[in-house]
Amino acid sequence: MTTQTEATSAPLAEAAPGVRKPSSAVLHTPAGRTALLSVLCFAVMCAIGMQGWTSVSLGGFDLGIFDQGVRGYAHFGLPVSSLKSYHHEFPPGFSLLGDHFSPVLALLAPLYWIWDDPRSLIIGQALLFAAGVPLIRRITAHCFAATEPRTARRAADLAGLVYALGWPLLVASRVGFHEVAFAVPLTLLMLERGLARKYGTVVLAAVLLCCTKEDLGLMVGAYGLVLLLRTRGTEDRAGRFTGLALLLGGPIASVVAIKWLIPGMGGEPGYYWNYGSLGPDAGGALRNLLHDPLLLVQAAFDQPLKPLLLLWLFGTMFLLPLRSATVLCALPLLAERVLSSNPNHWSIARHYDSMLWPILLTAIIEVLGRLTAGERTARRARTLGLATAGCALLAAVPIGLMQLAVPSSWQPKASEAALVRAAALIPDGASVEADNQIAPRLTARTDVVLVDETPRGREYVLTRSNKRSFPFATDKQQADRIQLLLDHGYRQIWAEDGVALLHREGTDPIPGEHVPGPGSKPIQDVVPSDVGHNLFRG
Repeated sequence: MTTQTEATSAPLAEAAPGVRKPSSAVLHTPAGRTALLSVLCFAVMCAIGMQGWTSVSLGGFDLGIFDQGVRGYAHFGLPVSSLKSYHHEFPPGFSLLGDHFSPVLALLAPLYWIWDDPRSLIIGQALLFAAGVPLIRRITAHCFAATEPRTARRAADLAGLVYALGWPLLVASRVGFHEVAFAVPLTLLMLERGLARKYGTVVLAAVLLCCTKEDLGLMVGAYGLVLLLRTRGTEDRAGRFTGLALLLGGPIASVVAIKWLIPGMGGEPGYYWNYGSLGPDAGGALRNLLHDPLLLVQAAFDQPLKPLLLLWLFGTMFLLPLRSATVLCALPLLAERVLSSNPNHWSIARHYDSMLWPILLTAIIEVLGRLTAGERTARRARTLGLATAGCALLAAVPIGLMQLAVPSSWQPKASEAALVRAAALIPDGASVEADNQIAPRLTARTDVVLVDETPRGREYVLTRSNKRSFPFATDKQQADRIQLLLDHGYRQIWAEDGVALLHREGTDPIPGEHVPGPGSKPIQDVVPSDVGHNLFRG
């Protein structure tokens, strides 16, 4: 006979049909905790992105660019961005597929059918990041399958929390939207399905990664090598076949995208080649490295920030990722950055680490799972796991979480607030040259390009003279631009806090005025001299 005490302590899962479980009990289930951590991740990432919007710190580069591109998909067209094409002098017919091969962005088009606003991308990115929570918990379940159930549950909870508040995701959310938001859950899906030996989904995730950014095919190829190493000497023929397919197919996909697909969409071959110290192009670099392999070491350590980047990434993780073969997936992505001559690649203040986060975190979980399963190493594994999680969560506080609690961080400064007021005076459908910081607020209702070194002769020009804004090197250059326009047919119709709104009323040509044409040769920005000296600043 069942006693009253036994009945009271029975699992809620066995309650009578129709009896609703208390919410507190639901959160004590794995599914409930997964949902809670997913909501936490979404809320934090979305809040950071919206904070950037309200403080007017998200610019046309890059939120405005992606807004124009995804809006093109939403209207069943190509992802055309006038902000990108005009500023970098791409010829007519250029689309964002000629910049980075990211057709996966079309999957965000339905968001614009619901809300035609740049903030849809902020929400979409937060959703993509949150989609990684159940995946990282499943990865933990695979890796801790040989441990006690209570240990596995705690590990999954801690891994989910560390992922959900991971500083690379916080940074990526703070700087706006980028296509690599798709890379985070897709990489986790590929790794998790690989652990589950569900290779059909592995291939699907790999294909989608190759459609996320042209260089991710190299990461896919590296994971193919990981699968080959792990299935060597086993009867897992499907794993070996999949590994070989990814090892060959990933790099081939990258080569095809870079050599043919991107130029076919109006892009410039070799436009993002930032490895001049190795050679003029990929072929030249390979020849030079075969002749002098030390060039690779010299390029990787020619700037102090490069070893500091590696020290930060692996030192804060107590070198644990280096004990898992999965870390090989990070090598192509890290090599792109530490060998680059572009200082924007050397700090942690941009979105690049978000692509590494799933790889490094999975590698750590794999190592800790192995150590925890051993009797002699279990205590050491718990210590390392808690220390690594503590470092990650501690780093997240100053890098992103603390800023959410500062009321002033939600408010625009005087100059940015003035830009918002001035933008409201521009009529719908007008052609505009706009300051980088206000451009995203004009993409939905005007034909907007960036105010840069070249006058474009548009109806309205919205810029400022007292605060440097991308891509100008000094605020004096911006003040000189205002004066040039006033001298050649423009009238100032509004001014406040250094912000000026000009309207073109004459037809006289402006010195230096130029619009990209069929013969335009794409150019790259000159990186300001103050970039590349601080690991924590862009």
